[in-house]
Amino acid sequence: MARTDKKAALPEDVTFEQALRRLEALVETLESDDASLDEALAAYEEGVTLARYCLARLDTAELRIQELALE
Repeated sequence: MARTDKKAALPEDVTFEQALRRLEALVETLESDDASLDEALAAYEEGVTLARYCLARLDTAELRIQELALE
């Protein structure tokens, strides 16, 4: 089976809090065992994208805090 490498894009105006809430909802979906394999895989892929986005935002915030501490 061929795998297509496509990254799920997030809307440009999504906030950290919105992304985190969506990620939490995806975790609940995956933990419920009600999703089909295809649904679970799609949820996992979206979750990875959201997790990367949230981590990047946290890294940016941490760098900003470090900059402020040096000023």
